[in-house]
Amino acid sequence: MRSSLLARAIRVTTLALLSAPASLLAGGFTLNEQSASAMGAANAGAAANPENATTVLFNPAGMSQLSGTNISFGASVLDIDAEAKRDSIDTTRQDPTVPVQPASNGGDIADPAVLPNFYLTHEVNDSVDVGFGIHAPYGLAADYDNDFAGRFFADKTELTAIAFTPSIAVSNGSGLSMGAGLNIIYAEGRLSRYQDLSGTAGAAALALPEPYADIEGDDVGVTFRVGFLYELSNRTQFGLTAQTGTELNLKGDAEISNTPVPPTFTQTTTLNEKVRVPLAIPESITFGARHRLTDTVTVLAGATYAKWGRFEELDIISREANGEVTRSPEPGAYLTHITERWKNTWQFNLGGIWQASPEWAFKAGYAWDESPVDQYVTARIPSEDRHWLTLGTQWRDLRNGWTVDAAVGTLIFADDAEVNDREYTHQNPTEPATAANYRGSYELSAWSASVQVSKAF
Repeated sequence: MRSSLLARAIRVTTLALLSAPASLLAGGFTLNEQSASAMGAANAGAAANPENATTVLFNPAGMSQLSGTNISFGASVLDIDAEAKRDSIDTTRQDPTVPVQPASNGGDIADPAVLPNFYLTHEVNDSVDVGFGIHAPYGLAADYDNDFAGRFFADKTELTAIAFTPSIAVSNGSGLSMGAGLNIIYAEGRLSRYQDLSGTAGAAALALPEPYADIEGDDVGVTFRVGFLYELSNRTQFGLTAQTGTELNLKGDAEISNTPVPPTFTQTTTLNEKVRVPLAIPESITFGARHRLTDTVTVLAGATYAKWGRFEELDIISREANGEVTRSPEPGAYLTHITERWKNTWQFNLGGIWQASPEWAFKAGYAWDESPVDQYVTARIPSEDRHWLTLGTQWRDLRNGWTVDAAVGTLIFADDAEVNDREYTHQNPTEPATAANYRGSYELSAWSASVQVSKAF
């Protein structure tokens, strides 16, 4: 019965993650909403507070403090508003004398997303624990209306990732635990935009159909996580985790439809070419601390440093010679090059837990989440630094070991995101940019909710 339940939960979680849309405005494209129990305190001290099986993700060493077999599963809902202010939009085509028509603000570019998760731990003996998790560590989504003024720079931007996380922990029996795990990541992405013909056709471009470039690809990558947990006393403990980075190569196809055929341009065709999109996943290190002030009050703190500086450009590169799009005699020609030059970031977290009764606990948290998007803010990823405020509650059935967590959170952005696509969007990184430009000021807001069910057997 138990194995049937676990198998069903794993299968449902995997299918849901593969079909779930990703979320805009995470820290880079990292998703914070991985566990309702941790989210209630804004993930503060998660590396040092192994409440349940979600410690597989936050710090595998924490499995050593769980007894028997533990499962946790749940889902988070994210609702994000990101829209360019209508009076802030300024757009120019490759030929500045040709107007952009139509030219709307693109609407709200982010839809609500649902992100499920599942975690399992098992105590092998007094010294060794093993675990497994399925979750969505990274995601990104933006979709503009078809008449968007900046449609020659961005239309759809999507990244969906699912990670399978086998882990192991070892305890020395004297307060020190060590853990390690793999993140086996399957990722798929999509980039699309309309193409501007004014650079070659001038004003005649207004009478021509606008070609539509649609690129899709996927890849599998692996990162490695190691964690340490040290119990200083029965009231205080510290946790430290570090994760390696990797580079995904999203391999797939580029399709450019509605392309006018010379010399009359009265007919259109579709061009296809095999491409790849390199995508850097950053190294990161997280510190966490947990201290029980009293028997009912616990304070939590944490900090994460992520090396987002690995992500320097967003390129679409041909994988074939004499392709229909690039016509290059050798593979490696650029279809598009966008300078990103993200910066390394910090996230700082503070939180608290009040155990109001043996059954009920209440949580609150705050995090300062730094955006890696700095000098180069594009229409694909309009982002800013943000404050994350969360509240959570936990109910525990003392008779049968079931626990239910629920949490809500809101993101308060430090400022509007100021997009300016000029000077760093190129067809080829060795060529100067054209006169084409899109500028806009984006209003950003978001809220999230999460629920989680845990059981100790």
